Amino acid sequence: MSKAFTKENDAGDDDDGTAGAAPPLPAGSKNYITPQGYARLRAELLELMDVERPKVVEAVHWAAKNGDRSENGDYLYGKKRLREIDRWIRFLTKRLEVAEVTDPSVHHGRDQVFFGATVRYADETGEERVVTIMGIDEAESAQAQVSWISPIARALLKSREGDVVKLATPGGVHEIEILAVSYPPPAAA
Repeated sequence: MSKAFTKENDAGDDDDGTAGAAPPLPAGSKNYITPQGYARLRAELLELMDVERPKVVEAVHWAAKNGDRSENGDYLYGKKRLREIDRWIRFLTKRLEVAEVTDPSVHHGRDQVFFGATVRYADETGEERVVTIMGIDEAESAQAQVSWISPIARALLKSREGDVVKLATPGGVHEIEILAVSYPPPAAA
């Protein structure tokens, strides 16, 4: 069979661009995100559409003029990169369409844990940790940020300073004590 009639496979990439991306949203839940996270995702989407994609399209167009496309590395790489960009654009567009922007600063001064809270807690051994509860698409574990759907966030949500909550882990159920809850201050108008 001619190669022209076969479908290329990107080694497990799925069609909506979610390979290696944030986890899918739980059924029936909202895609909570901070205003800063929304702005960052939107900026990434616009950069892809207005800068990155046109550059790749131009490179593919140039490479297509260079003759035999089946052995043209620039053309083949460009087409693959274009598919990746288009998948990521679709993914970001879908996520931004269902995003519910939630400003954590509205809870400034409260001691109850809601979306956007920075929580200092201690485990059973007395070891203290600090996490900030963020949206699925913006949480970065290297910065001590956890998604609001993570087990630790689910255990902490709606608790207050001084509460002891149970955290179910693969190693068993652990008790953690909420030591402090804080939120970013409201932006100056």
